[in-house]
Amino acid sequence: MTHRTLAGLIALPLVILLLVLAWVVPLPFTIYSPGPTVNVLGQFAGKSIVQVEGHKSYRDDGELRMTTVSETTRNAKLGLWSLLGAWMSKDDAVYPFSVAYPNPTGTLKSDEKQGQVQMSTAQEDAVAVALRKLGYDVDRVAVAQVEAHAPATGALKQGDQILAIDGTTVRTPEQAVTAVQKAKPGSRITLGLERRGRHLTRTVRSGTKDGKAYLGVSLGATYDFPFQVKIGIDPDIGGPSAGLMMALSVYDTLTPGSLTGGDHIAGTGTIDPDGSVGAIGGIQQKIPGAQHDGAKLFLVPAQNCQDVVGADHGSMRLVKVSTFNGALAAIKAWVKDHDAPLPSCGSGT
Repeated sequence: MTHRTLAGLIALPLVILLLVLAWVVPLPFTIYSPGPTVNVLGQFAGKSIVQVEGHKSYRDDGELRMTTVSETTRNAKLGLWSLLGAWMSKDDAVYPFSVAYPNPTGTLKSDEKQGQVQMSTAQEDAVAVALRKLGYDVDRVAVAQVEAHAPATGALKQGDQILAIDGTTVRTPEQAVTAVQKAKPGSRITLGLERRGRHLTRTVRSGTKDGKAYLGVSLGATYDFPFQVKIGIDPDIGGPSAGLMMALSVYDTLTPGSLTGGDHIAGTGTIDPDGSVGAIGGIQQKIPGAQHDGAKLFLVPAQNCQDVVGADHGSMRLVKVSTFNGALAAIKAWVKDHDAPLPSCGSGT
């Protein structure tokens, strides 16, 4: 027996062991697969997903479908065999674990809680964007915190909504700060506010900070809706990526006639309070999911345009959107003419 043959025989078990370990040892990756789509104009658990009290609602034909991604949990043990299967699939995708779960110390429970908080915030922002489009004044400034021994201590409380400062109406924290800093440091500032449904007036002698008047409070943006709108999504679905589709569904529910023209439209994208549509993850899995469920038009966040290349969309039309108003205009144009020129992410979409 030659030395080369002997070396090969010795190495063979090691090679086999390495191959076995490669198949069974968990690797730091996550698999994304197409998840279910949800018609936000439809029902969940026997109730309309968009529920309205105190205003007329309109239930029309057509569908506005939010899209989801099924991803393996942070505790999933994925070996090379599973990852190769996903990699070879035309609809699945493999991502580094750190991309899907950037917080290495998180848990299944914390992931779920974060997703629920993101969904709750997205729902509020979606309702606000839709109502603002319909002409309602919903923006308010809330007191998030009052500093200890600050000028406003005793006069303002956490949760107060500031409506006016020295007679000037304020709608955003930035407007409130500007109004305070217009006052002379040390002067009395009159604030109109709402506290637990009561309208109050409070006068505060301002302090001085960096040569400007200040009250010593932290402010945040909040909303005051003129009537109740609730979005009853399956609680197992979390995250912010359904914001755009929820805003469109609220708008459609509050306006007569079918926004979709009775057709099936799907899409994705976060919604910011100002109506901007933001990027999301897993769009290449959401597109085939929407196509499978019969959507004919898919709304793609502009920042995700580079991610839709090669996505399996068949005859479903992909339309680039960057704002709620832009999405609304694109849908209305498409309903009138399915061949109408619309913003796209490039040739072939």
